Amino acid sequence: MYQFSYAEIMEDGVADSKNRERQVLDRSIALMEAAKQQKGYSREAIEAIYFTRRLWIRFIEDLRAPENQLNEELRANLISIAIWILNETEKIRKRESSNFQGIIDITTIIRDGLK
Repeated sequence: MYQFSYAEIMEDGVADSKNRERQVLDRSIALMEAAKQQKGYSREAIEAIYFTRRLWIRFIEDLRAPENQLNEELRANLISIAIWILNETEKIRKRESSNFQGIIDITTIIRDGLK
């Protein structure tokens, strides 16, 4: 029987977590892309905003958790980005903006940084 070391298990756990984070960020990007293609405040926009808001709220919760192992400065920067995205989605929801591309760009940068 193969014995896994604690370090191997933890490394796999981190790799799996990053993979899941990339997948949900990909989903958010895809939804935002679909919403951007529509005219006005569409069903696609509602779905994209709802999903993206839930995603970034969850990220904030995780980043604020004491057991989060990222350094404090990186956590603070990511929370600031999350707040910006939440503000942008709120502006879109209120029909004060259509900045889907800005959210897509920032989310893509974050996703690409998870390698």
